[in-house]
Amino acid sequence: MVELSPREREILTFEREWWKYADAKESAVRERLGLTPEGYYQALNAIIDLPGALAHDPLLVRRLRRQRLMRQRERQASRVRRLGGPGGR
Repeated sequence: MVELSPREREILTFEREWWKYADAKESAVRERLGLTPEGYYQALNAIIDLPGALAHDPLLVRRLRRQRLMRQRERQASRVRRLGGPGGR
């Protein structure tokens, strides 16, 4: 199995512990990781798909994957409702 890079581990650790910082999450992302919030979430989303991420922090990665799946399902349900149900308009 391929291990995570130090940067990937840093991002996972930040996601696990960001609430400990006094700053808002977006500010802490900029200050501590030097990323925009968009860049952070793109990186995090890619990292949680890596096998090494699951080995590094299984509870966090499983939780993040579940949250992502729930958001995807919510977006799909919203689209279906907007289009008038399974049959479209």
